[in-house]
Amino acid sequence: MSKFDALWKYVSETGTDYLKLSYAEIENIAGVPIDHSFLSYKKELTSYGYKVGKISMKAQTVEFIKEQ
Repeated sequence: MSKFDALWKYVSETGTDYLKLSYAEIENIAGVPIDHSFLSYKKELTSYGYKVGKISMKAQTVEFIKEQ
């Protein structure tokens, strides 16, 4: 079980092709703050039919894109 499972489930349940969430929204959904370990965990999202797009440290946002 991943510490980001709640986030992956949330993203997949939106059913949208594209979703952008702020770091604060991700922390609220996942229950843990986003940190460098997120880069290691992001590959898990592919099993939910999505991938992580652009991660903006300046804007503090992460894009999620539905895989085709």
